[in-house]
Amino acid sequence: MNPTSFPSSPPLSRRSALTLLGAFVLALAGCHPVLSIEDARSRSNGSEVTVEGSVTVAPGTFSSALGDEGFAIQDDTGGLYVKLEEKLSFGPGARVRVTGKLDEQNQLRILKGVPEDVDLKSGTEQVSPKEVTTGGVNESVEGQLIHVSGAITQAFQDDSPYGYKLYIDDGTGEVQVFVHVSAGFDKAALQALTVGQRIAVAGLAAQYETTYEVAPRMPSDLSVQNAAP
Repeated sequence: MNPTSFPSSPPLSRRSALTLLGAFVLALAGCHPVLSIEDARSRSNGSEVTVEGSVTVAPGTFSSALGDEGFAIQDDTGGLYVKLEEKLSFGPGARVRVTGKLDEQNQLRILKGVPEDVDLKSGTEQVSPKEVTTGGVNESVEGQLIHVSGAITQAFQDDSPYGYKLYIDDGTGEVQVFVHVSAGFDKAALQALTVGQRIAVAGLAAQYETTYEVAPRMPSDLSVQNAAP
């Protein structure tokens, strides 16, 4: 007695097999492992990387000076500014995964991306600012959310339409506080600050050419600790 036979599936044509192989290769090519931000920052300009972290600066906060609608993210190893031309609708604490190309803008390390390559994950995680001395704002903390405090050493400087400049020193070295116009600060309140007053600032550790700076994200990131002597 012959065993029951079942019709076999027709073999794939050569064209169909090549199409499937091509789709598989493309899928692999578009799949990037998630790197730590510290690792990603060390890669050369033009490298395409994928990172994941918590948002520390909301989209569009620094548009007046950086000329884009980007945001900043941070993980346990470091931070990075993500440059985008379109504004996305999430705030600090949102968890995102981003794929883009590494670059620099006026020596600030950035990740250039497009909205389609920003994946909003579930859950939120607020990042606490890292305590840093004014003299310690350098490449080692660039891209991270930091907190500094010190006495104002130079009078208010108007650099609009980009921002406003203050300088503070806690005794370890002077650092620039760059307040972006787009961050929503009251210009008159900043102008009222005087040399000798002590202020505390939370913000993104950033860089413009050879100058490292702290960029507060909102008015509540800057507080006066005492009056001028």
